[in-house]
Amino acid sequence: MTQPKPEAPSAPQTEQPYEQLKFAAQGDRRIEVGNAITTRSMARRLPQLMRRSLTLGWLVDRNSVIALLTCAVVSGVLEAFGLIATTGVIKPVITSGEFTSAQLSAAAFPLTVVVAAIGLRALLGIASTALSARLSPKISREAELKLLDAATRAELAAYDNPGYNDRWDAADRGVDVSRELLTQCQYILAASASLIAAFCALTAVHPILLPLLILAAIPKGLASVRAARLTYIASRTTAKDRRLLGMLRWYLVDKQTADQIRSGTMANFLISRYRATGQQIDKTTDQATLRSAKISLIGGAAGGFASAVVWASLTALVASGHISVAALGTAFLALTRVSTSLDGIVGYGAQLFRTGMYLDDWADFIDEAGGHRINRGTEIPTGPVAVRANNITFQYPNADRPALDGVSVEVRRGEILALVGENGSGKTTLSKLLSTLYLPDHGAITWDGTDTRNIDAHAAWSRVAVVPQNFACWPLSARENISLGQPDPEGDDAVLAAARAAGADEVIDELRSGLDTLLAKEWWGGQELSGGQWQRIAIARAFHRPASLLVLDEPTAALDPRAEHRIFAGLRHHAADRAVVLVTHRLTNVAVADRIVVLNKGHVVQHGSFAELLADQAGLFRELWDLQNERTGHIPAPTSPTDAAAPNQHALF
Repeated sequence: MTQPKPEAPSAPQTEQPYEQLKFAAQGDRRIEVGNAITTRSMARRLPQLMRRSLTLGWLVDRNSVIALLTCAVVSGVLEAFGLIATTGVIKPVITSGEFTSAQLSAAAFPLTVVVAAIGLRALLGIASTALSARLSPKISREAELKLLDAATRAELAAYDNPGYNDRWDAADRGVDVSRELLTQCQYILAASASLIAAFCALTAVHPILLPLLILAAIPKGLASVRAARLTYIASRTTAKDRRLLGMLRWYLVDKQTADQIRSGTMANFLISRYRATGQQIDKTTDQATLRSAKISLIGGAAGGFASAVVWASLTALVASGHISVAALGTAFLALTRVSTSLDGIVGYGAQLFRTGMYLDDWADFIDEAGGHRINRGTEIPTGPVAVRANNITFQYPNADRPALDGVSVEVRRGEILALVGENGSGKTTLSKLLSTLYLPDHGAITWDGTDTRNIDAHAAWSRVAVVPQNFACWPLSARENISLGQPDPEGDDAVLAAARAAGADEVIDELRSGLDTLLAKEWWGGQELSGGQWQRIAIARAFHRPASLLVLDEPTAALDPRAEHRIFAGLRHHAADRAVVLVTHRLTNVAVADRIVVLNKGHVVQHGSFAELLADQAGLFRELWDLQNERTGHIPAPTSPTDAAAPNQHALF
């Protein structure tokens, strides 16, 4: 009998929006900075940006900065002498109309000055370029170091805030352009020196030429500033899409996801997302480029007309006898230099201004760590002997409900506190709050009665040892992976003792060079470890730390039964002088705990000893225990070989 086809589900009455991977930063400054990019603000900020450039250079290599400034000043002086001497070269010839030995003698000295000035300025230009090339990578590295330092001084909760990541990307862009900062500054200094020299020469010819030249430079200057504004805003607009491209690229090529890309045949899908995002970036960039080109075209046309007015004025001055024909040659060279210098100052000034806006993003991040700089007290903990959560509430950004709500727990030195519950119950979040990685929104976490908000963060972390669910596999030696670059006074003896406690001694014995073996096969040609071997290393590093609070979050998830038994058999020994917080789904392991806290959707629903919770037939702990240990009544029996072969004789073989 034919079974009726199920009816297709009815379409929803209202179309739900399709959520895509996107980033919306709080406090987006694009409109603010876009309106701030004006000619006046550019003129006001250029000296500040040049000072910032030279300050960064001074931090990394002050001698090179002094040499660079000296080259700029001397080059300007030489150019002024060269321009003024040009009149002395031309005048003897123009005066007599003949080129005799007397005229040659009269022109010899100024000609020597001109040639010497040109040669020395060329040498100084080479020296300036070399100094700038020497300083630029150092400045970029210093900017990056400051950025990395700021990032490590942000609260861990910052990474749960999308706005923090956007600010990091903007600041990282500032690091990228910082190497251009000094080069642009150098070009502006050179153009300014040349401009001052030309102004001096033109003043000697006729003072009216100066305001005319400045007026001629205004149209092009305005156009350059507008173009810089459009370029910067386009860059900020596409920052989120560029970040998405980076993430997609990582997922496509990283070893951690490579097997799933292939087994899930996801490559074409992700590449299509990458292509679509890239096209969106191209669209925004093309629009900005077209608008910039139109503005530059208008500015260039207006500047050309203004230059024609300047040259017409110069012709009129010669015709009226206000300047001599000999001075005309000097004026011609000076006007050319002025035009080139003004173009350089305006052009490189616009670039420097745009670079400065990226550096503002960098400086803002340095000052506030993306708005999440650690701002806690200065008390140095001596314990903790007792760690307590007092009616705490914590909610992640954009979450629908608190991860923890009204939770109170306590663990003391010498005790093992186990946190159990279903996925999303708040176990890991609570462990991070107890170890001061997070601060509660309401209520308080106290160490020996002191609110963790008043404790120095780094001092607190130095007294904590954490084995997280997703532990780091550092591209370092086995020794450094256990000591974390913080050796114990007992040296390798302490490292090996921690390894034995975690069962990692068996791993080290199999390594090519023991503790000296590099554990980064794909990067350094070192040796690869399995997931379980890495987990033993991660546990060993926690046992190695001189910590008073030990937090183990699913510490044996990747271990075989023998290795797991070894860890829990020795856990009581490690709890003798530490407070231990154990997070696990394997309820048989929590029998070692002194007290167990059962969480459900952010609330504590049970607490007590293993025996007490197991005896409570109506409690969540007993329900979870039964699901783990009494599965015969819940899981269908396997199909017999005869039944399995009937539908498809070749089902498996």
